[in-house]
Amino acid sequence: PFPAGAFERSGAAAVASAATRFECGICWQVYDPALGDDYGQVPAGTAFAELPAQWTCPGCEAAKHKFMPLPDEG
Repeated sequence: PFPAGAFERSGAAAVASAATRFECGICWQVYDPALGDDYGQVPAGTAFAELPAQWTCPGCEAAKHKFMPLPDEG
């Protein structure tokens, strides 16, 4: 198993920061911690790793494990 806050993308484990944005692998919806999720009643500032276990994609209802970390914008 991966450590807390770690996610798999293309077979490589990556530890995500609290500000890392995640993209749904099904519908490409982006979860941005700075914005939260109004639909799921998740307040702004909530890291992806802190989302409730039952949280699903607001675009297609995919589970959290279907999301992939996006590279940091630089």
